[in-house]
Amino acid sequence: MSAGEKAKAKAEQVVGKTVRKAAHAVHKQSLEAKGAALEARGRMRGAKEQAKGSVKG
Repeated sequence: MSAGEKAKAKAEQVVGKTVRKAAHAVHKQSLEAKGAALEARGRMRGAKEQAKGSVKG
């Protein structure tokens, strides 16, 4: 797993979680959903990179 892709995945997860929690605090459901989607995309990117690394290694 390349360091750049790993960092990008982790950054998406952190930003998504932050957006989701902030939106929840101010009762913005659409923004909360976007944050959850961003967080999920980060988790999927991380899983993809781990799978790619296990196939190569």
